[in-house]
Amino acid sequence: MTAQTKLSNKNKEKKFVCVGLDTDIEILPKHILKLENPVLEFNKQIIENTAEYAAAYKLNFAFYEKDGDKGMQNLFQTVKLIPKDILIIADAKRGDIGNTAKMYAKEIFDFFNFDSVTLNPYMGKDSLDPFLSYHDKLNFILTLTSNQGALDFEKLKCEDGSFLFQKVIDKVSSWNLVKNCGLVFGATQLEDLKENLDRTDQMPLLIPGVGAQGGSFKDIVELLKTKPDKNYIVNVSRGIIYKSKEVDFAVAAKSEIIKYNKTFSEVLF
Repeated sequence: MTAQTKLSNKNKEKKFVCVGLDTDIEILPKHILKLENPVLEFNKQIIENTAEYAAAYKLNFAFYEKDGDKGMQNLFQTVKLIPKDILIIADAKRGDIGNTAKMYAKEIFDFFNFDSVTLNPYMGKDSLDPFLSYHDKLNFILTLTSNQGALDFEKLKCEDGSFLFQKVIDKVSSWNLVKNCGLVFGATQLEDLKENLDRTDQMPLLIPGVGAQGGSFKDIVELLKTKPDKNYIVNVSRGIIYKSKEVDFAVAAKSEIIKYNKTFSEVLF
């Protein structure tokens, strides 16, 4: 099943929440820390309790790479725990010269078997071509992010009066020949997203930044109801997986994602 089909199927099931598995051993529930592999067990319980309600899972590579071999094994094993019909996103933000990008693409798509990846476009199309050559995958390309530093480059004005992030949208649209491109748009950039929804040209959206980063989930959902194509996911990490720090953490995560889905249903349908 292609990445595009996985996303489409979940959206048709009225599922739009991406669970961010940014698993940090320093803030896991204390009882989990007593186990042989706390990170993998935590992920396992979160997945078992949320898979029925999730549109996607996003794994931030930094949270696993920092632990060396063990972390990479946890990454690999976590991917295997996720049901095959759910989109799995490698939040790796790759973007390097062509030959290096080719190796990164092989790592993410062939070795780890992710369906999708986040990419940084600022070294140009040749740095993304190895990823775009996988026609059955989805490549979410950074457009306008939630962090303060988005002002440094992404919102610079070009000679024609447009913003640099708008140039990214237009370029990605021109690269989207086999419909395997999407855009990353931060939830804190609500007005810019509203003004550029038409510009996104039916490409799927990955929207991080809800909760701890300051984005309002309800405001994002209200805005997304104006998008004709229901092809998007809103990522929630800490707001779901750390809803409770007690023994009931997985059940609490389940309850929370159900609430998020209910908001989508009430607003969109």
